[in-house]
Amino acid sequence: ERGRLQARAISGTGGGDASPYRWDILTIFPDIFQDYVAEGVLGREIKKGTVEVHFHDIRAYSKDKHKKVDNTPYGGGAGMVMTPQPIYDCIQAVKKENGGPVIYLTPKGKTFTHKTAQRLARKKGLILLCGRYEGIDERIIELCVDEEISIGKYVLTGGELPAVVVVDAVTRLLPQALGNKESAKEDSFSEKCGGKKEYPHYTKPREFKGLAVPEVLLQGNHAQIEKWREKGLR
Repeated sequence: ERGRLQARAISGTGGGDASPYRWDILTIFPDIFQDYVAEGVLGREIKKGTVEVHFHDIRAYSKDKHKKVDNTPYGGGAGMVMTPQPIYDCIQAVKKENGGPVIYLTPKGKTFTHKTAQRLARKKGLILLCGRYEGIDERIIELCVDEEISIGKYVLTGGELPAVVVVDAVTRLLPQALGNKESAKEDSFSEKCGGKKEYPHYTKPREFKGLAVPEVLLQGNHAQIEKWREKGLR
């Protein structure tokens, strides 16, 4: 039987005195995340031991003999609604290990922004709840959810993709997560960019398909380069 706190955990063996930033993701499809979290910045931080990611199969907490986690909505209507019992029990078990806020990924939530990611990066950990079907029973929101977040004004089949977006955006803002400490400071929407999109980037070769790198970037005058980049903020 899958689930429970020790299952679907991905963590490294890195040292350091600071406790790792802990992610707990509650979903009925824990396998969706496996490949993504093993790669890139997130995978590296997991190996270093600065981040832990734990997946929890909500179905494992269902007391229904068939492990059902959904049922028809009261009042009628199309679709199914996730039942409260398995979600509630899963959250309560996870909260014993992670004291961070419970965030429900839903189109009804506040739009996720760079400032949101910065705020969440200052936490010690987060619990992400991924809904499915028409959503979750409202009583779970009233009893357990601290914050509702949306990644945009559109509907997806579940909260797993939004969870990946939140994990990625927040993790890269953690101390030492990026190879160059200045990288995150110069990201689009950062304070250094005045909340605007980043300036254009160029690398070798100097000319490609008839398009050349701007001359100012080749002269080594950092003051002029800075002015050019400021003008290029979009």
